[in-house]
Amino acid sequence: MIGRRNFLFCDTVAGANASASLYSLVETCKANDVDPYQYLVALFKALPHAQTADDYEALLPWRLKPSTV
Repeated sequence: MIGRRNFLFCDTVAGANASASLYSLVETCKANDVDPYQYLVALFKALPHAQTADDYEALLPWRLKPSTV
């Protein structure tokens, strides 16, 4: 796991949890043949407009359409 050694340098538990969440999201992108960088760019652009649970669910890596990423 790439983050194992990096977690040693997290100052807080919250920071380690945030790092683990980001690593998990990137690996999920890879598992679903989604470019992680393009996904994160699209995610950060769309995230402020999400208001409902369905909006958030549509932002998951396996739910995005290739034209939006």
